[in-house]
Amino acid sequence: MAVSIYWIRRDLRLADNPALTAAADNGQSVLPVYIHAPDEAGAWANGEASNWWLHHSLSALAQSLADHGLPLVIRRGESLATLDALIEETGATAVHWNRLYDPALIRRDKAIKAQLKHRGLAVHSHNAALLHEPWTIQTGTGGDYKAFTPFWRACRKLADPEPPLPVPALKAPEHAGTISSLKPEDLGLLPRIRWDAGLAANWQPGEAGAWQRLGDFLPKTLGAYEPGRDFPAEPGTSRLSPHLHFGEISPRQIWQAVQQQLAQGGDEATTTSIETFLSEIGWREFAHHVLYHHPDFPDAPLNPRFADFPWQEDADGQLLAAWQQGRTGIPLVDAGMRELYATGWMHNRVRMVVGSFLVKNLRLPWQAGEAWFWDTLVDADLAANSLGWQWVAGSGADAAPYFRIFNPVRQSERFDPEGEYIARWVPELAGLAVKHRHAPWEAPASVLADAGVTLGIDYPHPMVDLKASRQAALAAFEQIKKT
Repeated sequence: MAVSIYWIRRDLRLADNPALTAAADNGQSVLPVYIHAPDEAGAWANGEASNWWLHHSLSALAQSLADHGLPLVIRRGESLATLDALIEETGATAVHWNRLYDPALIRRDKAIKAQLKHRGLAVHSHNAALLHEPWTIQTGTGGDYKAFTPFWRACRKLADPEPPLPVPALKAPEHAGTISSLKPEDLGLLPRIRWDAGLAANWQPGEAGAWQRLGDFLPKTLGAYEPGRDFPAEPGTSRLSPHLHFGEISPRQIWQAVQQQLAQGGDEATTTSIETFLSEIGWREFAHHVLYHHPDFPDAPLNPRFADFPWQEDADGQLLAAWQQGRTGIPLVDAGMRELYATGWMHNRVRMVVGSFLVKNLRLPWQAGEAWFWDTLVDADLAANSLGWQWVAGSGADAAPYFRIFNPVRQSERFDPEGEYIARWVPELAGLAVKHRHAPWEAPASVLADAGVTLGIDYPHPMVDLKASRQAALAAFEQIKKT
């Protein structure tokens, strides 16, 4: 019986998996293979939080495959050499994989496809991660989009995505049991110092976990997504982003589930909420569109003027470290950074606030924040992370103007009006009256004393004056406007 290798990358699911379905076509036996080759991603190999997720997602996938009678073969090493060895061992005549869009991995996959085809194998790559391939959405002049709204408008004019694929009938190669394999724990993905208890308490990696998350979100939260998504103390977002990144659920599956919810009807507010949520899938599509057309986007500003931006010196790294550790003295910023470290995730509005504070109040390079998020987010995605940081820096596609500087005090007063989010993640301020949690340095000394808070001891003084640092940022922006 002919053997097809299904090369697994970030598509850790069985349903709606085009490469797996194609590999199993015509009754071929399928050998699922995961190759651990982090060096091939270049500077953007998985961070610590992503590695934690990958370990558990691989374990879940191995169990799902076993339930269908297939092994998960895990190997470590250079991808082409590993595939060659497996082809030799199994007599495989075809290799299938689902596409990735990170620039270094695009180059690798093109080279591997050419090599394998030259050796006479049938080699096919498939789209499993996006509603639309990045090169298929074009402006009227055939170029790429630099702004989200016209991009998403162009996407919505196209036909709805094809229905998701079911899990195919799967057959293992006759000698599958003799093929050597590592176990997920052999890859060393879990931290040696176990800081991951908060991740384990908040997440269930794997296809079943993704569907559990979607199943909770649709009836309970989707109808009030707008404006509920803006309040970090509330469970107003889907939290599907890590499941999407690792391919445990597909955008087509989410799209279909949301459309079914929309078909059930509802008031105008519900319809608006659903359309707003679908536009968030659109932002994910847009991020991949921008990255595909601008491969240096994770490292260099899309607007070249920002290459000469006068960043502040931080020779000893103390400014960056205080931001990373959530000890800036600005409660909403500190709450967000502590939530990130504890859970591997941060509410999207708070991501914008902490990003603005780093880039504009501290005037540190957006690449430093991008790198920290890459290491600590369970949903660290090269396209989305780059788009988000260049958006907040004012240098990217459809970016916020540089002069838009989030005031973290006003933001927490508006979107955390009861101070619940701050109290949850900055518990040393929980004893303060709500009106003082947002800016404790403005509280009378007697109020601080009654709450058991001594600034500089129990909680830091603000690192910077928000008004003065805003003016310094605007002055710095004026310098590059003249270049």
